[in-house]
Amino acid sequence: MPEQGGPPRALSEAYNSLVTNDLGDSQPCANSDGAAARARALTRESAHGIRPSPWAARSRTDRLSGSMPAPEPDLSALRIDRTTRAPRPGGPRARSPWLARAALLAALFFAAWLFQRPVREFIDRMRLVEVEVTRASLRNPSASAVSGAAANGYVVARTRAALSADTPGRLVEINVTEGSLVTEGDIVARLYFDEYEAALARAQADLELARAGLTRAQAEQEAAAADLLRRHAEGSVAQAAVAETEADLDLARSDHQRSSRLFERGHVTRAQLDARTSNLAAGEARLSAAQARLASALATAEQGQSRVLVAAAASAEAGARIDLARATRDQAQATLEKTFVRAPFSGIVVQKEAEVGEVVSPNSQGGSRARGSVVTMVDLASLEVQANVPETSLGAVVVGAPAHIYLDAWPGQPYTGRIDRIWPAADRQKATVEVRIAFDSLDERLRPDMGVRVVFLESENEVDAQAAAVAVVMIDARALVRVDDRAGVFEVDRETARWREVVVGAERMGRMTVEKGLEGGETIVLDPPASLGDGDRIRVKKES
Repeated sequence: MPEQGGPPRALSEAYNSLVTNDLGDSQPCANSDGAAARARALTRESAHGIRPSPWAARSRTDRLSGSMPAPEPDLSALRIDRTTRAPRPGGPRARSPWLARAALLAALFFAAWLFQRPVREFIDRMRLVEVEVTRASLRNPSASAVSGAAANGYVVARTRAALSADTPGRLVEINVTEGSLVTEGDIVARLYFDEYEAALARAQADLELARAGLTRAQAEQEAAAADLLRRHAEGSVAQAAVAETEADLDLARSDHQRSSRLFERGHVTRAQLDARTSNLAAGEARLSAAQARLASALATAEQGQSRVLVAAAASAEAGARIDLARATRDQAQATLEKTFVRAPFSGIVVQKEAEVGEVVSPNSQGGSRARGSVVTMVDLASLEVQANVPETSLGAVVVGAPAHIYLDAWPGQPYTGRIDRIWPAADRQKATVEVRIAFDSLDERLRPDMGVRVVFLESENEVDAQAAAVAVVMIDARALVRVDDRAGVFEVDRETARWREVVVGAERMGRMTVEKGLEGGETIVLDPPASLGDGDRIRVKKES
């Protein structure tokens, strides 16, 4: 097997041998330089993978020697062995050991980072002291009030209303939100009202039309009454004419009778008697005419009276139509008013239960998608406390007795109040009786449904005593450590014990009051070991 870089070297040696055999010692020295140059060119061709042709080598030799071609030399030494190949430039190389070492080092660092916490916890379990901890609690005055019965409850509003429309409809306007202050009569929300507004406008027009009809009927009635008066006047004239005619007739009749007697005695002539007879007949005719005119006047008066009655009836009908139109108008107005949701009293909105576009109905059932109410509002001036007092403590609750009210939000600032009323029935399941307590004074901190604790007092003297009560810090007596006549506790600060000197007060049922040194809420060590010092690291025992 030829060594690495063998083919170029073997080719060069074969070529030199060929040149030496062909030329021998007879070749001039001048040709040796050209032969060397050609040998170098042949070596470069072989180095670039170009296999030289034996005929080209022989032609070069012939040209150098100037003689006939010699027998072909044995070129088997120039054959390239392809069974084994040397590594090519740029091919795969042997892996460097530094890469494996770097990967191993990275894996070690990752494992250390991944398991550092378990390892550290294991070391802490083996080295640090395990302790139990507790909290310093801030005891409220309501919890320390033990001189009277107590009960839990809530702030409620005596005046509370869930507002809804009186008619089903779709909300088109809501003017309030949670916390809005409203005055009695304010429009809180409004339903779709175009249809009802049109009905009101029509009812109003009908009312105006009825009023116009009444005016016309009244005018006709007045005209009929005036005509009746005129007819009555004509009747009176006709009646006077009849009376006058009757008087004339009586005179004519009397003259005729006298003239007849005188004619029989011969005192008057026939012509005079005929004149008296003619006057009598004329008087009778005039009486008949006057009576006829009187009868006609009376008949006309009766017609006028009937017309007056008809006009009066028409006026009454027109008045009834006005009443009907007014009632229709009022009904339409009331129906339109039902689309308005108004505040029944002055107060604050505490809950908004519907939005614009939703359908509300006063008769909403469980399976209906309609809202039952729009908003809920309360009167803040009617806030009071609703407390459920156990039946066993009911004997200490008397109407009118004083009480202290402690809000859960501000337990250190009690309110004063008095028992306003006691419910007549008890809750069988809870074995409690509901009691209402009225505040002596209200402020802006009070809100409906706030949690409270009520302490019922027996006398007025207890009111001042309870008012003077302040919040105190309570700790477990086992957490207290005395060092050189100094009392203190170990406070836990990020797995480190810190010594805190305190001033303690009375002890009761295994708990002590702290007058100075703690504010409440601190985590302290329970039963600290004697070897524990300020600044030592500790391990908090986990609850099982």
